[in-house]
Amino acid sequence: MQSTNSMMDLTDTVGIITGGAGYIALAAAEALAENGANLILLDINQDGLESRKKDLESRFKIVVDIIACDFENKDELQTTYTKLKKKYDSIDFIINNAAFVGTSNLSGWCTDFEEQSLETWERCINVNMTVPFFMVQAMMPLLKKSSHASIINIGSIYGILGPDYSLYEGTSMGNPGAYAASKGGLMQLTRWLSTTLAPEVRVNSLILGGIARGQDQEFSNRYEAKTPLARMGTEEDIKGAVLYLVSGLSAYVTGQAIAIDGGWSAW
Repeated sequence: MQSTNSMMDLTDTVGIITGGAGYIALAAAEALAENGANLILLDINQDGLESRKKDLESRFKIVVDIIACDFENKDELQTTYTKLKKKYDSIDFIINNAAFVGTSNLSGWCTDFEEQSLETWERCINVNMTVPFFMVQAMMPLLKKSSHASIINIGSIYGILGPDYSLYEGTSMGNPGAYAASKGGLMQLTRWLSTTLAPEVRVNSLILGGIARGQDQEFSNRYEAKTPLARMGTEEDIKGAVLYLVSGLSAYVTGQAIAIDGGWSAW
């Protein structure tokens, strides 16, 4: 009988995390590195990647490869995939974490529906849904060489639920339609890929609730009041689920969406 410790052991595995310089990526990287996984981090932020590499290699004694890549640039993506296929014999996991989230002052983004622009819609759909499709398609030859390949798509509660606009009243925050549509599409892409790539590759998604990151205090208070666990999430909250879905602990799990939302979607 296999022990749970051996099922969690990721020694000598290697996998990709997109948006690798970000906070969620760091939590995922820590969970996997602690259990022996080597990492390939992709992000547009070269300085951030170099900092992550130094930190993770020092703390966990693993190998971290970094590639700076603009996910909105198709040529850069293709170059990145070519580099990966030349350098690696196999890939054991991919975490599609990179996301277009915009900013409150981005034109045509966080505004009334009538003013949301086609340009920001297309940019968001491209990064949040098209890039994961392209990534998995390009990496399939390497994924199929792994005996336990796993893909995690990072989703959002707004990919499965409509927005509660009372949360945003009196703040500069909002809820763009493109973000919701892209995350909803990513959930369905997860299901589609899970049967299309079976049995060689497992594909699941994590549905994240609001992560505390210095939001307007009024928004945070309202959000917490509507959440059964009475707080916003933190990056640390995703670690267990990431390890579960990448490792042998979830060897018979595919096509599923696990909500890490403090109970928000249970109402």
